[in-house]
Amino acid sequence: MTHPDRPMGLLAWQWSLYPDGHRDAGNLVLHLVTVPIFMAGTVALAATPIVGPLGLLGLGAMGLAMAVQGRGHRREATAPMPFRGPFDVAARFFVEQWITFPRYLLSGELARSWRVARRRPLA
Repeated sequence: MTHPDRPMGLLAWQWSLYPDGHRDAGNLVLHLVTVPIFMAGTVALAATPIVGPLGLLGLGAMGLAMAVQGRGHRREATAPMPFRGPFDVAARFFVEQWITFPRYLLSGELARSWRVARRRPLA
């Protein structure tokens, strides 16, 4: 999906901005903890037809992960780009949790950011 200010599409746009918004060690730790919570919440919500109302707890897990990550982003020198609306919030969060952050972790970029963050003096 492309947009005039995202001509390369959401995935490439988010990836191009990701390192600048994920440099703080505390925020990196929060993401390491909350991304699996968001994923588990997504799976639980999708399983609601099978497991019944218990699956709706997934919404709470997803909301918790989003709230904690929002607080973590306040620690960053570079603020996230503003959301365009509810669909943009949902699209960006799903892409970040399921694609961009795992890619950041598995590519070694998170480890590089972690090493740099640990060398910085605490503010």
